[in-house]
Amino acid sequence: MRPAVFIGPSLDRESAARELDAEYLPPVARGDIEDLLGRATPPRAIGIVDGRFLDSLSISPKEVLRAVDAGIPVYGSSSMGALRAVECAPFGMIGVGRIYEAYATGAVDADDEVAIVYHPESLRAQSEPLINLRFAVEHGVERAMIEAQAAQRFLNIAKSLYFPDRTVAAVLRILRKEIGDTVTEAFADFFANHAPDTKREDALELLARIRHRMQQPKTVAE
Repeated sequence: MRPAVFIGPSLDRESAARELDAEYLPPVARGDIEDLLGRATPPRAIGIVDGRFLDSLSISPKEVLRAVDAGIPVYGSSSMGALRAVECAPFGMIGVGRIYEAYATGAVDADDEVAIVYHPESLRAQSEPLINLRFAVEHGVERAMIEAQAAQRFLNIAKSLYFPDRTVAAVLRILRKEIGDTVTEAFADFFANHAPDTKREDALELLARIRHRMQQPKTVAE
């Protein structure tokens, strides 16, 4: 009974497979967990990282809770998984990572912060999630890699863009007109070489948590 993990642009499957032996499924949509529960042998655990919306009905909290009620531990991180974990944590879903914590504490409250567009076949991201940009500039300012005032303006510009249009390049094109080449080039270098990918890091943490649970006796619960 391998765990099942819904994953997409937050983490490539090759990296995921090195972390956890699991069945990797595309971003979760309405009905996908019901399909897992309907199997003759349901997965021993379920991980939700990425999920679909707009082009498909998003997974509902009730679907998650049906899996929890069936005795299957359900973990969420990074993207749709983090959003559902905040809603369902009081009822047994397990939230993982910095993005989950940001939503759980109210530091972030807009769902579109995790939204991106991605290629339907390769699942590669074609835009940048605002939540990743937020954690990245915080990292850069703390380490004096980018200027605090310019970093705040960077985030304001990114937030003003519709989520499919959010890319570092698009934000920097607008920022360059305001602050010039020197500071903008520092941002470009930072994002190319030093910026953390919090969605990816949280997804890896989710896989590590599931792996740890799989190694424990079945009577041990988190």
